[in-house]
Amino acid sequence: MLGSHFSALWIIVANSWMQTPAGFHIVDTPTGPRAEVVDFWAVVFNPSTMDRLSHTIMGAWQAGAWLVLSVGAYYLLKNKHLDFAKASMKIGFVLAIIASLVQLSTGHSSAETVAETQPAKLAAFEGQWETTANAPLSLIGWVNEAEETTSSLAIPGMLSWLVAGDTEHVVTGLNDIPADERPPVNTVFQLYHLMVVIGMALIALSVGGGVLSWTGHLFKMRWLLWIMALAVVLPQIGNQIGWAAAEIGRQPWIVYGLMKTVDAISPTVGAAEVITSLILFTVVYLGLFVMFFALLDKKIKDGPGLVKLSVYRDKGGTR
Repeated sequence: MLGSHFSALWIIVANSWMQTPAGFHIVDTPTGPRAEVVDFWAVVFNPSTMDRLSHTIMGAWQAGAWLVLSVGAYYLLKNKHLDFAKASMKIGFVLAIIASLVQLSTGHSSAETVAETQPAKLAAFEGQWETTANAPLSLIGWVNEAEETTSSLAIPGMLSWLVAGDTEHVVTGLNDIPADERPPVNTVFQLYHLMVVIGMALIALSVGGGVLSWTGHLFKMRWLLWIMALAVVLPQIGNQIGWAAAEIGRQPWIVYGLMKTVDAISPTVGAAEVITSLILFTVVYLGLFVMFFALLDKKIKDGPGLVKLSVYRDKGGTR
């Protein structure tokens, strides 16, 4: 278990380094240029490591909290294990509220880092084409990449203020970034905004549901319990599309500003091998998901187990 935690940590560090590389220099070798580490701690604590690590941890906490809340809501709807369900939901709401609010804070910090280190990604997040002060924050919209325009409902100056605390802060637009160094803008724009919508919905559900549970009103509101039961998918979707927005948003770079994805393909691995490995990984993970889902469903339907305690009397050793 500890090994898996360290593996996950190093994956986050490695991915963060690919987003914001630091602590290295480039050396020429017979096989071509190569990055070599010159400062291990600068590699580990590159500009985006802590933002991405904290954001990922809060996403995991939300997923766990909403699993507890979903199971509790399911038991209440089925009118069984009522005391267990009410107690677990009250605890689940505490974690969900903390995680959702800290998630908002870590997301804001991450956006500030993106504004400084990956201006093309930030511009794609917001469909910002012109470099300008008083840059607007898009709430919802659509990007026409062919015409290089964005139609959106936006708050004037809010993007500049969020990334720098000053509405007069200049935000770089996509028109000042070479066309071959821009990500697929509309895809990134939609993924990012869907992630934000899910995040804000989870805050509302956590805070509102928490207040209602502590006052006892939630347990009588079946329509809201259904929402709580189904909301278990929201952290999962939010985590996945947030990851997709971050990774697609750095394209066409595999190591931002240093190596493009097209140049990272091994000359000894052909397209057929790549496709085959992707198919096999997909089949394996789908199988594991089906198995996990079946076991989890059975465990939830069986309900919480009873802990039996054997108490020995002082005299005679009888039970």
